[in-house]
Amino acid sequence: MVASTVKIPLVGRIDMSNAAETEKQIQAQLAGKGNVPVELDAEGLEYISSAGLRVLLRLKKDHPALSLTGVNSAVYEILEMTGFTEMMTVEKAYRTVSIDGCEEIGRGANGTIYRIDQDNVVKVYNNADALDDIRHEREMAKLALILGIPTAISYDVVKVGNSYGSVFELLNARSFTKILTDEPQKLDWYVGEFVKLLKKIHGTVVPEGKLKDIKEKVLYWVSTMQSCLPAEAAEKLLTLVQAVPHDNHMIHGDFHTKNIELQNDEVLLIDMDTLSVGNPVFELAHIYNCLIGFSEWDHEHIKRFQGYDFETAQTFWAKALAAYLETEDEAEIRKAEGKIRIVSYTRLLSRSIRHREYETETGSHEFGFWRGELLKLLNKTDTLLI
Repeated sequence: MVASTVKIPLVGRIDMSNAAETEKQIQAQLAGKGNVPVELDAEGLEYISSAGLRVLLRLKKDHPALSLTGVNSAVYEILEMTGFTEMMTVEKAYRTVSIDGCEEIGRGANGTIYRIDQDNVVKVYNNADALDDIRHEREMAKLALILGIPTAISYDVVKVGNSYGSVFELLNARSFTKILTDEPQKLDWYVGEFVKLLKKIHGTVVPEGKLKDIKEKVLYWVSTMQSCLPAEAAEKLLTLVQAVPHDNHMIHGDFHTKNIELQNDEVLLIDMDTLSVGNPVFELAHIYNCLIGFSEWDHEHIKRFQGYDFETAQTFWAKALAAYLETEDEAEIRKAEGKIRIVSYTRLLSRSIRHREYETETGSHEFGFWRGELLKLLNKTDTLLI
């Protein structure tokens, strides 16, 4: 809070019977302080009527930097319905949820998902100041649902430790990771559902300007790792990525088995904050990394991340790629996979450099392996289009 901000608590009810007296008390606390920012702490406010709203309007006129914090759901609904949430900063009070002992059912780039009871899960964000992230993901989930992608939408925001979380209703849902671990004999069915959902996403056209192009992120990866390649190879990699045309088809951006849930025979996609548009090769590269790339040197990585072994991941990837490409032609599959792996290793090398992972013994071996594979693939690839 800014040092000069005056914080004033509101308690009980503000209605016709006490609005004038409440306003008088507030003005007394602001006397002689000039045009200072005012924070009304509404944690103890149970109700506000139209008379109370008029008090806020007059206060806002004299103190444009007016805010309300700790607003309960009932009062927030009144403020939202009457447009006050658009006129001033209004922060809701958030109930607290504990994840102690809760099962982890999903993990994405920006947070981890836990089951908090039979009906509900909570996504806990890595960023402690995650309210903007939560609003963004809600908008992404709404857009996806409108465009026909089966997904869960958050119905509540909560405090979890020092961070925030989004609560979703996922009744008895189980992730594909959990099911693959418990029922490996059904792998072919899960591959089929995995690819069906992926193709639905990639077949969805997003209105222009609604989502960012994932190609921008890939170009950033290239810019951060080009220096580790010979000049000719670095230039070719940049040219290959730049040549991929803009595409308004949807990309999930973090598509893996922990982010796919089976709920009452319906397959749902979760963790929607990475939605973008672009060419499918960029999405397939991410999937390759989740199943193979991160674990290609250290096979135990997939076990730690997904819960199943590297052999299962290899089988899943091989079957999923063949199903996605709709071919059993091994030469065609290997050719497509080579293009996918170019993007995969670009991301892995960029990540290693940005997080200085190459400085560890394991990281150094991984870095050398990925770099060698990328150079071999660049020598025999003239386009990333599949």
